[in-house]
Order: sequence, then C-alpha cells, then structure tokens
Amino acid sequence: MEKPVIAILGAGLGGTVAAFEIKAAVGARADVTVVSQGDTFHFVPSNPWVAVRWRKRGDIEVKLPPVMKKKGIGFTGVGAKRVHPAENRIELNDGQDLKYDYLVLATGPELAFDEIEGLGPQGFTQSVCHVEHAEKTSEAFEALVKNPGPIVVGAVQGASCFGPAYEFAMILDTELRRRKVRDRVPMTFVTAEPYIGHLGLDGVGDTKGMLESEMRDRHIKWITNARVAKVESGVMDVEEVADDGSVKARHEVPFAFSMMLPAFRGVSAIRGIEGLTNPRGFIVIDKNQRNPTYPNVFGLGVAVAIPPVGKTPVPVGVPKTGFMIESMVTAIARNLSAILDGQPATAEATWNAICLADFGDGGVAFIAQPQIPPRNVNWAAEGRWVHLAKVGFEKYFIGKVARGEAEPFYEKLMLDLIGARKLKA
Repeated sequence: MEKPVIAILGAGLGGTVAAFEIKAAVGARADVTVVSQGDTFHFVPSNPWVAVRWRKRGDIEVKLPPVMKKKGIGFTGVGAKRVHPAENRIELNDGQDLKYDYLVLATGPELAFDEIEGLGPQGFTQSVCHVEHAEKTSEAFEALVKNPGPIVVGAVQGASCFGPAYEFAMILDTELRRRKVRDRVPMTFVTAEPYIGHLGLDGVGDTKGMLESEMRDRHIKWITNARVAKVESGVMDVEEVADDGSVKARHEVPFAFSMMLPAFRGVSAIRGIEGLTNPRGFIVIDKNQRNPTYPNVFGLGVAVAIPPVGKTPVPVGVPKTGFMIESMVTAIARNLSAILDGQPATAEATWNAICLADFGDGGVAFIAQPQIPPRNVNWAAEGRWVHLAKVGFEKYFIGKVARGEAEPFYEKLMLDLIGARKLKA
C-alpha cells in the first residue's frame, strides 16, 4: 500500500517551516513533497537591509534541495501553474502533475502593483517585497545618494504589511545620516492607515505615539488615510480621504526615490477557484486551517483570508506575522498527524502577533495577544536593543532553515528577548 502524499505549495517562511514540522509530525506514515518557485529560501525580513547594502543577497539565502533531501522531504523548484483541488493534483510549470492526498497551501501573495498606475519596479517606485526587488532598490538608493532629492515611502490602499514600510523609512534615515546627505533629502511617509502606528491592527500598545515621535525626531512628514491615485516619474498623486470617504485633500508629492508596499492578492495558481478562495484570491479556512469545500486542503501564512480589524476610510488589510504563521504551521502539523491516525483534526492556531521592527539604530517591538483587539496582552517598547535582537534573530532563523530544524521557535525566542527587556524596564 502506497503512503499518503502531503504536498506543500510554497517554500517561503511558512512553507519551508511547514515542511520540516509536518515531516517531523507524520514521520514515515506519509511522504512530504514541497513545490517551490525556484530552489532558494530567502529571509524576507532582511530585504530592507539588502536595499541599503547592509546585507548581500547571499547572506540571507539557503539552497533548499540538499536540506530537504537530508530531512527526507521531496522537492521540486519548477513551480505550480494551477491547483486542481477537485482532482487532488497540482499542475506544474513543466507540464507534469503532482498528485496528492493532502495539500498545504503556503504560497504567499501575489504583489498587486498593477492595480495602481505607475506603481512598482516596472513603474516608478521601488519594492522590498522580494530580494530581487531589494537588489534593484539598492541601485536606485545609490543613485539617490549621488544626486540627493525627496523620498516617499509607505504603503498603498489595500496593503496589509505595514511594518516593513516603517522599517525602511527609518533605515533610510539612518543610512542617509551616515552618508552625510540626510539634510538634502526631505522624506514623506504616505500610508493608507487611518493613523501612524495602526499597522493593520488598530495599533499595539502605544505604537501610535512611539512611531509619531520617531518620525518627528527624524524629520519625516506623513500623510495618513492616503489613497494613491497614480504614480508618474518623480511625482505621486495622493488623495487624502476624510472619515466619510470623501477626498479631503489632494497632494502631488515629488520624489527622487520612492518605495511603496503594494496590496496583496492570491497567486494565479489558486486565484478564482470557487470554494477555495475569496474574491481577492486568498484561501478560505476554518479554525483548524482547513478549507471548508476541500477539507484535505490546508492554508497558512499570508495566503489565507483574514477580515480587517474594522472599517477604515481607506482599505487596510491585516498582517500575518511570523509568530502567527508559525502557530498555523503547528496546528496543521498536529491536524495532519491526527488525521493519519484516524482521529479528528482539532488543533487551532494561536493568532498572536510578536514583531521586531528594526530602525537601523533602534527599533520598536510589540506583542499583541490575540492579534485582533480586544487583547489580553497589548504591549510595545522601543530602543537600540530591538535592532540588536533583530540581527540576532536573522542569524538564528537562517541557521535553523539551513539545518532543517523543525521545532517551533518564534514564541520562545521572541518572548525570551522581549520578556527579558520587560524585566529590565
């Protein structure tokens, strides 16, 4: 009798960790195979550092085939063209099919640059969403240093990942001061958030006060409730929206360099599959990470559908932080193990947020438990220790991927770091 096949689509933070943890949970009872677009893991949180050349691409990469082979996990880097959940198969980009008994979707998002005219690396703004984008951004940044001018950084309407925008704005400020050209580079932060520090979470602790203060100290102006109408060479057309949805003001914001985070949507391999995804292409899941229409399909990470925390004048999504993703992985691993034993899938993820936001020479850390308010824990702190902690965490995480270690790590590491700081406060 052939073993059941568990296929994992995606090999980013969620998919790679899922492969290790699921294989550890199911052991010899099932074969585990990963389908990835390419054969390399990238530590995405380090992309802002790549963009200012504090890191090289090779510093944040791990080649996955030898690691997967060592752990007894199948791997292909050809990528998926389309998932066919009614047929239990993945149509691969090389024309072959992968049949599965259980599917874990960890695809990450597709970046919706095309939804705004002139947005993105093919238009007039830069990105730190992929390491390829970050490398291109580093070239644009070097050009800015040679010929200083205004900067615009932020996140457009529908974005759900705001932390990297704040990180990059502060990192730019830090590096420009080191290069002795900050005085010739006015900076504006443009965001769909209703207020600075909202983060798609309606704030955590005093993130509003902390981040506003940080921006004032760094001479960064901001526009909130911002809807980017279009981007042209050297100018961003921004509509500032009032609480009733009307346009309160229009701004033509000049820039010599801009990095704007886009909205996300589901990837083309799954988008538009009735019963599997919502209209934006995100995977519909229940409390056990299973799709109600196709219960042998699980979803995790940025690819899953989560409703916003509340109505805002400009659409704002909810981030899926590393700790939250890890808890989804653990729930899926436990549920697959239970199913293989003939037991019901009852494990649920703990959707909490723990984040270290690096500012180059400091940073902000926060804990939101649960992620969506009201919360049992609602805490934020700042200081140089956050930058040092993030540097340590980067090395720790990349090392664990390179070794193929399966144990959950976010909760212990983050709570140890932040908890130790709280005790000293």
